[in-house]
Amino acid sequence: MSDLKDLINMNLEEVTSSIIAEYIWIGGSGTDLRSKARTLPGPVENPSELPKWNYDGSSTGQAPGKDSEVILYPQAIFRDPFRKGNNILVICDCYTPAGVPIPTNKRAAAAAIFNNPEVSKEEPWYGLEQEYTLLQKEVKWPLGWPVGGYPGPQGPYYCGTGADKAWGRDIVNAHYKACLYAGINISGINGEVMPGQWEFQVGPSVGISAADELWAARYILERITEMAGVVLSLDPKPIEGDWNGAGCHTNYSTKTMRAPGGYKVIKEAIEKLGRRHKEHIAAYGEGNERRLTGRHETANMNNFSWGVANRGASVRVGRDTEKEGKGYFEDRRPASNMDPYIVTSMIAETTVLMKWCLVRA
Repeated sequence: MSDLKDLINMNLEEVTSSIIAEYIWIGGSGTDLRSKARTLPGPVENPSELPKWNYDGSSTGQAPGKDSEVILYPQAIFRDPFRKGNNILVICDCYTPAGVPIPTNKRAAAAAIFNNPEVSKEEPWYGLEQEYTLLQKEVKWPLGWPVGGYPGPQGPYYCGTGADKAWGRDIVNAHYKACLYAGINISGINGEVMPGQWEFQVGPSVGISAADELWAARYILERITEMAGVVLSLDPKPIEGDWNGAGCHTNYSTKTMRAPGGYKVIKEAIEKLGRRHKEHIAAYGEGNERRLTGRHETANMNNFSWGVANRGASVRVGRDTEKEGKGYFEDRRPASNMDPYIVTSMIAETTVLMKWCLVRA
């Protein structure tokens, strides 16, 4: 007789060509992820082959009960690391029945920016450094920390090894492999400065695909922590006091920045970012003021700064970029709970579409 594990791991390809598609979307808070599954007659390779679907938006805080239907538009496909086989994860965005993006759909506006000819010809690359904290389920306190107490001070935990320094590594490694299986361009992982906190990196990825991949990676991480009985937190300052917060540093370059002479273009782009500092800060994540204090490897949110190899600046330029005269820069302001559709498109809009006459006005 089969047990539950056997049924979960059942290979459907032995008996049917049908597949399971898990439709994933962003809920009403702008950070929560929702999903539901449907059966499709066979394998799918492109989102355009997938049917639209709907859900009850009144149950996710995205529509009133008297007119609750929200339509899911499939936008990106990834292999399903949980069901495996030909089964897929589908990143969707959300619309009214009339085809209007609902307020929490930030992907539609981002797609308009990335589809602008001036932006697309620059082939913007992004590398997103997602920091997160693992919490004990019952007490919502960092994994490995004594309940109601604190571990030793920061210092030995960043990229640390050992049972007294690295807590949650099995979850981290499971997520790393699951993302690679899914086809997400995950480029690395590391333990962070605060114990119980980790980071994974997505990219370099082009344009809107970077945000699609980060949301898919977040979903997979949520599912794995669910299985492990651990809570995932994207709070930018989960523990007050002398502990590092959590960000989502955004590395960025354009075609002209990567070409000879690109360092001049990088410095011009950074100046543009400085001119719109307040607008960017307002869009870079909720609760970020608790993180961007000027301490713990951050710049004060009220002031814009940049520097070479300076992790206390708003924007950091790497030594290699300065030396080679081309490359990329890192915007260190985004919080761990930022919406990558907003952040990536806003950086492209400011640095590519914003004209110098407006910047210098």
